[in-house]
Amino acid sequence: MTREPTPAAAAPVKRGRLTRAAEFDAVNQLGRSVGGRYLTLRYRAADGGAEARIGYAIPRKVGGAVDRNAVKRRLRDAVVRNEGLLRPATDYVFIARPGLAAAAETQGFEWLCAQVAEVLTAAKPAETP
Repeated sequence: MTREPTPAAAAPVKRGRLTRAAEFDAVNQLGRSVGGRYLTLRYRAADGGAEARIGYAIPRKVGGAVDRNAVKRRLRDAVVRNEGLLRPATDYVFIARPGLAAAAETQGFEWLCAQVAEVLTAAKPAETP
């Protein structure tokens, strides 16, 4: 039996990503930072492009490889749920802190979405009248 290819409409939309170390370094060195107990967000205006680009930094202190990958998957889903808070032409780096994996497991996905929304809202510039 042959498998039929998955329809393109069912595939998730790929968002712009930060993939190179130099891109992460630029955000870390030149950007601003907001944070909470379990999550830090660094961000800066992108050099070019129209869409927001996102990177994830999950250090080893968060847990083993399985835990880190699970945290990254959940963070990606939480960012998709809060994509209306992302500003165009902005680079974001979400940095997980130790304890995030356990807290997300006990508190649930809605809690993680609220944490992501909190740092994204804090990262928005003040509106000018």
